Amino acid sequence: MFRPLSLLIINISKHNVASQIKYSTAILPRLSSEKYNIKRKSFGTINESDINHFRSILSENRVITDESDVLPYNIDWIKNCRGQSKVVLKPKTTDEVSEVLSYCNSKKLAVCPQGGNTGLVGGSVPVFDEIVLNFSLMNKVISLDDISGALVCEAGCVLENLDNYVRQHNLIMPLDLGAKGSCHIGGNVSTNAGGLRLLRYGNLHGSILGLEAVKADGTVIDCLRTLKKDNTGYHLKHLFIGSEGTLGVVTKVAVHCPAVSKAVSLGYFGVNTFEDVLQLYRNAKISLGEILSAFEMADNRAICSTVKNLKLTNPLEDYPFYVLIETSGCDEEHDSEKLNRFLSKEMESGHIIDGTVTSEPAKMRTIWNIRENIAEAGLHDGYVFKYDVSIPLNNYYDIVLLLRKKLEGKYTNIYGYGHIGDGNIHINVTVPEYSKEVCDMLEPYIFEQVAKLKGSISAEHGVGFRKPQFIHYSKDESALRLMKDLKHLMDPNGILNPYKVLPDV
Repeated sequence: MFRPLSLLIINISKHNVASQIKYSTAILPRLSSEKYNIKRKSFGTINESDINHFRSILSENRVITDESDVLPYNIDWIKNCRGQSKVVLKPKTTDEVSEVLSYCNSKKLAVCPQGGNTGLVGGSVPVFDEIVLNFSLMNKVISLDDISGALVCEAGCVLENLDNYVRQHNLIMPLDLGAKGSCHIGGNVSTNAGGLRLLRYGNLHGSILGLEAVKADGTVIDCLRTLKKDNTGYHLKHLFIGSEGTLGVVTKVAVHCPAVSKAVSLGYFGVNTFEDVLQLYRNAKISLGEILSAFEMADNRAICSTVKNLKLTNPLEDYPFYVLIETSGCDEEHDSEKLNRFLSKEMESGHIIDGTVTSEPAKMRTIWNIRENIAEAGLHDGYVFKYDVSIPLNNYYDIVLLLRKKLEGKYTNIYGYGHIGDGNIHINVTVPEYSKEVCDMLEPYIFEQVAKLKGSISAEHGVGFRKPQFIHYSKDESALRLMKDLKHLMDPNGILNPYKVLPDV
């Protein structure tokens, strides 16, 4: 039966939890170069004269060289990758970024662009001694047209701050992520981030109206337009969207923000089988139509891990699968009628066993917290192998069952959760500590299984440092050759985010 949500669920800040996990122990992850047997490329080595030059461009307090201060910028938040950078630069303007890159290019000094450092594939931290170019101080909103919904801002703006800002003008950001309290919009664009609202608003690249980026040689590429329609030549902005800072560094972004929905409801349901999950999604698309804004799934182990490790409260009893369905519209009476009619039908058919529905913002937030904290909860169990793949829906959950069988006796937990609406499943494999044996059992096995189904080895988190050697499972040789040609054209010295995205061989 359905019931109002009455249980208290602790509201956990993504940023705070990540910070606590990241620095709760003095044990540092192994250096990425050693862990993955990577050899340093023939880049220049930074010296005191370089440091002094950067200080002349920026200022003393925006050139960080103290080892303890630099350390956090060398480690990704899931403690998988660790670089060896000696300096972090914090520009405030595009001109400063241009000067820094121009100098680095002339000296062949490698650079690692970094936003909120919330990525899961090591793309935002150095591998060796690359200079970290951190965008946290480029965090200004430049303009907002509340008629067209065009927001222009700097790359270092935190996603949640932008969402709060545009909501004051009855708009929302088209992107919603579990890491929204920490991630930067520039990083979101550079990885073409997906997230919870993709079912309603599509991939982020469809919402990017324009951008400004700086090439490796310091050239500023101005594609910062706010028009939805502009068919004048090549769509150059798409070169930078999803390129993870390897072709140029995004400094400003123009985003189309849709109108905020006046009527939003969230349902959280217990489901018996994955076949019921799929049937529920099929029926939701038909019955809810234009008001369906999110359809999320998590298996029992994923929810139990979150509830146990983060001391949350699950408002439902134990079920094999859980589904979150969000509706967003402009007519509360009309939308409520559609939703109730749909839920009554699905309860009668047995696709939904139990659930709760709410339209109160605070209660919706508590339910979303259970789903959004799954990624962080696994870190409490030790080391987590995280995979972000897209698979045809009929085979969506099969990979979880295959991995449990293949790794029997080798893991603490294996679970799957993600975005049914776009075929993106997140697979977490937890072990007490990093194991080369388990890693070899997982990779490339998991990518081979995805390739057999013509899926993608990276659905929304990018390729980064962890997946270049596996990119051929999703891109054929002709596509890879073109990508390498573009890289050589735009960054001939290869200084931008080396060791990321493209394989060396």
